[in-house]
Amino acid sequence: MNHRAYKKELIGVLREAAKDQALFEAFLADLLTPVEYDEIARRWQIVKQLNKKTPQRRIAKDLRVGVATITRGARELLDQEGGFMQALKVCQRKPNVC
Repeated sequence: MNHRAYKKELIGVLREAAKDQALFEAFLADLLTPVEYDEIARRWQIVKQLNKKTPQRRIAKDLRVGVATITRGARELLDQEGGFMQALKVCQRKPNVC
């Protein structure tokens, strides 16, 4: 198995599907279980709240997640060039998206 090639293909499909919102939503709904979809959405909310300097314990209570999950997001935010920071910058430029 060539996991790198599989990931590259998935990214290409996601990029193309994202050009059509209905297709993208349908693709994600088919690709992910409802629990996985909810978990990804929750992780994004964790990152957004961390970026707003919301205390980790409050995030844990509000989103019903463990502190370890929040800590992982906090570690990823330390990388100023990482995907979370880049996505947050998009949100700053396009607040209607986020």
